[in-house]
Amino acid sequence: MFEIIYMKADYEPWWMFDDWEDWVESKQAYRSLEEATAQFHNIIEEWQQKHEFFEVRKGCFAAFWTKAEQCFCDHCDDDLQMFHGFILMQEGKPIVKEC
Repeated sequence: MFEIIYMKADYEPWWMFDDWEDWVESKQAYRSLEEATAQFHNIIEEWQQKHEFFEVRKGCFAAFWTKAEQCFCDHCDDDLQMFHGFILMQEGKPIVKEC
């Protein structure tokens, strides 16, 4: 099974810290790699038009953010950047494309 995971966190999706699944907002399943990849590329095109900044890494991670979207961290007593992240996955693991 192939999936596209959408998460919103105070770090980029490629870090996949231990708690990354706590930040997941939605998951969308696909039957084929072609279908999932096409949708992943559509998401990138659509979201980059709405956000000041974006970065794609390893062909399976995409992050989008704007300077204005931040949250306050009580522990560090500072504002943290919020990121919208997408991960292209197969059987629960990122589909990494090494360059």
